[in-house]
Amino acid sequence: MIRSMTGFGKTEFEVGTKKITLEIKSLNSKQLDINTRVPSMYREKDLEIRRLISETLTRGKVDFAIYLDNLGTESTSRVNAAIIKDYYRQLADVHQDLGLEINESIMQSIMRLPETVKMVYDELDETEWLVVRENLIKTLENLNTFRDQEGLALKADIDANIANILDLLNQVEPFETQRMENVKTKIKESLDALQLNGSLDKNRFEQELIYYMEKLDINEEKVRLANHCSYFTETMNEDEPSGRKLGFIAQEIGREINTLGSKANESNLQRIVVQMKDNLEKIKEQVLNVL
Repeated sequence: MIRSMTGFGKTEFEVGTKKITLEIKSLNSKQLDINTRVPSMYREKDLEIRRLISETLTRGKVDFAIYLDNLGTESTSRVNAAIIKDYYRQLADVHQDLGLEINESIMQSIMRLPETVKMVYDELDETEWLVVRENLIKTLENLNTFRDQEGLALKADIDANIANILDLLNQVEPFETQRMENVKTKIKESLDALQLNGSLDKNRFEQELIYYMEKLDINEEKVRLANHCSYFTETMNEDEPSGRKLGFIAQEIGREINTLGSKANESNLQRIVVQMKDNLEKIKEQVLNVL
């Protein structure tokens, strides 16, 4: 069964005083393109995160993010006492030189200066990482479940368009028979208009007519188109990712439809061909999102 490249997975859990949220989303892409956004304490695990994603997902533009919320009372911000003391000494000297009074407003000025507050990041605990890793695998499973559901919707839509093409192909036959009769009549009328007065070689005329009819015959195109549609449906039911393969088969379907159009030489057949092309374009758009 086909699987969509579009998907979303999310997992929330708590480790100690932290609430951790993992989110992953994917869109269609020719290759696997992974983008990660993780807190600095998880940077050392970025390669392992990418490896886990690439082992599970084969194609798609993938965005992965880790969000942390501190549930404890401790802040990760720390006052940089050494920097503040140095700022104070310097500003106090300036105040004295200018004969200005030193009061509490000097501290307000100091706290606006750079590096007075610093962020303290905990080192990654290996036990915590194992919990995150386990939930990352669950998040990837959630993403694939989403992709499977989207794949069912894609398949239903593609099946409907393939069925429409085959139904339109069945509508060709009545117009095909009439078209050949129209061609014969038109050729005969054109010859009569030339007033050849019996100088027409009937054997030669029949040979040319047979050649012309063979050039306009669309039976081979009809058979190949039906076979391509059948192969397309079989490929969708394969277990392996088949997006690229379906794209190639869709191109072959398009070639047969185009040949039918070029040989049509009849307005009703041309209308049928236009409808076939409309259904095929819808299929091609959907196949772009098939894994």
